[in-house]
Amino acid sequence: MMSRIFAGLAMFALVGCGAGADMRPDASPEVISSASYRHSGPTALTLYTMINNRSGAGAHTSLMINGSQRVIFDPAGTVRLSAVPERGDVLYGITPGVADFYARAHARETYHVVIQTIEVSPEVAERALRLAVTNGPVASAQCAMSTAAILRQLPGFQSIGSTWFPKRLMDDFAELPGVQTTKIFENDSDDKAVAIAQFEQVLVGQ
Repeated sequence: MMSRIFAGLAMFALVGCGAGADMRPDASPEVISSASYRHSGPTALTLYTMINNRSGAGAHTSLMINGSQRVIFDPAGTVRLSAVPERGDVLYGITPGVADFYARAHARETYHVVIQTIEVSPEVAERALRLAVTNGPVASAQCAMSTAAILRQLPGFQSIGSTWFPKRLMDDFAELPGVQTTKIFENDSDDKAVAIAQFEQVLVGQ
């Protein structure tokens, strides 16, 4: 029995996503509608995986969906902007500037970000969007599990395994045909709040 308890504690320590997540009220449907952004690029899914530079372990998972609008499903995430409305762990209004900031805010001296993108049909993108929107908020340490659960319901993604671990999900995603991968390494301070405050100032000045 004790061995199971210690194994569970070790698993949550390794997963790490959602620790200290910023809980804020859901945005109203009106605010979400006004913030909706449709990206002109191909319909696609982009998996973000945050990797600890010291241990090599996965720390967080999220999924950007480019369909009839572009959103980020960020289960138990901690990067939040006042100008980017959120409802049920879905971030809306993901313009190119916001998407770039989102990735770079996670890349700092202690973590790098692996970005994997795969083009999908409009139908698959819309199904992913509906699943993310109806999923609801996710508990801490369940970012990979909830993201994998959405992916596994999509045509062509049945090979994705059910897992608690962001890095394992990243490895499964890498096996899909046509995936394009980039990595972001930066030397910013470990305090994401600094980057968020700086970007907030940029948005105010626009």
